[in-house]
Amino acid sequence: MQEFKLRFANHIQSHAIIYLFMCILLLTGIIFGAVLVNSMNFIQKQDLFFYLERFFNHTLDEQDVDRFTVWKDSFYFHLKYLLLLSVLGLSVIGLPIIWILLFIKGLVIGFSVGFIVNQLGSEGLLFASLTIAPHNLIVIPIYIFAGTMAMLFALFSLRKIFSRRNVDSLWQPFVNYIIIFSMLILLSGGAALAEVYISGGLMEMLIKSFYL
Repeated sequence: MQEFKLRFANHIQSHAIIYLFMCILLLTGIIFGAVLVNSMNFIQKQDLFFYLERFFNHTLDEQDVDRFTVWKDSFYFHLKYLLLLSVLGLSVIGLPIIWILLFIKGLVIGFSVGFIVNQLGSEGLLFASLTIAPHNLIVIPIYIFAGTMAMLFALFSLRKIFSRRNVDSLWQPFVNYIIIFSMLILLSGGAALAEVYISGGLMEMLIKSFYL
């Protein structure tokens, strides 16, 4: 365990610039998503808030939520996203799309939080903090790590293709790559559990306190 922590710390230190780049990319997406809310006109905001209220009312009317189905849908979404990132890392030419996907992830989070706060004020801030933040504290590091690993493998493959010197074999990095993404997929299952049972439970409680 101590050796794993040491290797992980060395990995982060060796690729700190790439991790910083990915964090900035995600943060830029979050900021852009929040700014996007302010660029919407009144009618667009009202139309979107209408669908949000319908979701709130549906949550109030729903007596027995099938949490396993919700977990399965959430996990399936993370699975598709992580598989897409892994394939893009293997394809080499998918490197710019990796950046776009990470930016979009941040944009969605920023827009969701920004819109809720814009429409509900301080109650919206509380709602976003308790229903969006908990599972994203797990999801965001997973996506940053996945995007970084995909980028590193793509760069290594490019070096392998264009270098005239002898470069290390691609097989062992490929095996490590598959193992890492398999672990990230398992962790995303835990993130989906947090989304369903922690964020989902807090969401139901807050919606009832707002509307009952």
